[in-house]
Amino acid sequence: MKTGMIRILLAFGLCLGLSAQEPSPEDATCLGCHGERSMSKTDGKGREVSLFVDWKVYQNSIHAGNGCISCHADLASGDHPGEKPVQPASCSACHEEAQGSYDRSVHGRLRKAGKTEAASCGACHGTHDIQPRSDPSSPVSRANQTATCAKCHGDIVKEYEESSHGQAVARGVREAPSCIDCHNEHQIEDLRGASPRKISEQVCSHCHGSSRLNSKFGLPDNRVSTFQESYHGLAARLGSTEAANCASCHGYHRILPSTDPRSLVHPANLVQTCGKCHPGAGERFVAGKIHLDPSDQNTTGERINRWTRLSYLSLIYLVIGGMVVHNLIGWWRKAQKARLDPDRTVVRMNLLARIQHATLALSFIWLVISGFALVWPDSWLGWMVGNNEAFRRISHRIAAVTMMALGLAHVVFVAFTKDGRRFVKDMWPERKDLYDVLRYFGHMLRPGTVPAPRFKRFGYAEKAEYWAVVWGTLVMGATGMMLWAKVWITQWLPRWWVDIATTIHLYEAILATLAIIIWHFYFVIFDPDVYPINWAWLDGRMNRDHYAHEHPLDIQEDEADSEEAESADTEEETEPPAGKS
Repeated sequence: MKTGMIRILLAFGLCLGLSAQEPSPEDATCLGCHGERSMSKTDGKGREVSLFVDWKVYQNSIHAGNGCISCHADLASGDHPGEKPVQPASCSACHEEAQGSYDRSVHGRLRKAGKTEAASCGACHGTHDIQPRSDPSSPVSRANQTATCAKCHGDIVKEYEESSHGQAVARGVREAPSCIDCHNEHQIEDLRGASPRKISEQVCSHCHGSSRLNSKFGLPDNRVSTFQESYHGLAARLGSTEAANCASCHGYHRILPSTDPRSLVHPANLVQTCGKCHPGAGERFVAGKIHLDPSDQNTTGERINRWTRLSYLSLIYLVIGGMVVHNLIGWWRKAQKARLDPDRTVVRMNLLARIQHATLALSFIWLVISGFALVWPDSWLGWMVGNNEAFRRISHRIAAVTMMALGLAHVVFVAFTKDGRRFVKDMWPERKDLYDVLRYFGHMLRPGTVPAPRFKRFGYAEKAEYWAVVWGTLVMGATGMMLWAKVWITQWLPRWWVDIATTIHLYEAILATLAIIIWHFYFVIFDPDVYPINWAWLDGRMNRDHYAHEHPLDIQEDEADSEEAESADTEEETEPPAGKS
């Protein structure tokens, strides 16, 4: 029973296979001309170009089953191609991402500039005989890449084939880099004009920074790290465009081990190699190691260098560590003294305000850390959060929801409580704030001439920060929700809305972070009037003398209110009872 069923299935599959070999009526119309081997044309440079299509070869390609007009879409109308110029086959209809990468490549830019001899899709992949990269017969398979590139870059490929990399590829070493491993697959880059940092950190380090590969092939495991710590590496990381990179010393394509006399880093060639950037370099100049690892102790100089390094590291830890301990103890004692000041009697922040402030601070800090870790995953902030992208994303959203919930709670507070309405009234911008800003600069620049500004409960600095927080919460909340629900948003709005929201979200975050560091931290910590710290954020209290100095108009209003209350009480006590004179 099973054998019979298998035979039926095989027969059915064979029939399908045979039927697939037959062209459709539309394709048969095309093959009426293009099936002739003599079919050709003369291009603009007088060269004869074959227009023959071998249907059997095409049916064995990866595109078998696709009709002619699926690639030659300009012929879909049925017009005879002789009546109008035929456009090249459109690969972007199915391979949009690859086409976009190609357009940004050196080949794509050259063709866009009118250099028709630059490589096209068909020049590398073939035309009607395209096979997947995994197929050994494909022109872009690992074994055939060099031959394909050699059609245009013959001299370069010859140098590559002589190199350690090219010889390893020829031996069938799977991990050895081929052309596209360094130059990319579709977005082909001309690395001769690339920055030194790009060469060292994005090209060579893919392999030479891998402990697994270095161990497998017996290569030193510290070549990338020792270069990055060298003068050349540090200069490249700081943006130098002239610093030597890996290719500057080892070459671009004919890379050979230092034991090979043809190698640029062979001892006999170092004077010439180093002399390209260091004119006059002699034997002594090139005698040292470029990839210097202080842990090596093979020579007297290396041992002395190691002990010098250890001595300085010990000195740095001892001196700087002692300074940190000294200053932390002093700061803490001064901060505690300021907190225990008996004159800290003015209640600046009640318990509710302190809870709101703490929640805002914690959610904002985590939003900054997790958000920047998502944008720059390889930064030190990314290291703090960890390598789990899902944790970064989910925790960022939790912090965002927390901040938005706090914003709604604050709206309820200012709308439905007496203290909240008074808070907004005192925070509302006035014309006086503008005059206070001008008076501040005048007083600081000419203290003996211009009097200092006199503030009410909140000065212009506090008002500016409060309304900046309100604005930032609204903007970050709105754009953040758009990014969270970007799939749903694009059902109603164009995609560029999401792109703009992404830009606003990032740069508003940068603006808010810098504002908090430069503005808020100054007034809370570094302002000489409150240093080492203003403890109001913890227990809500401030020194009365300092408060009277910073907010004299508020003190005057309180005193006036107290006098009015006392006067009213006195009048009530002296007023005779009703009915008596």
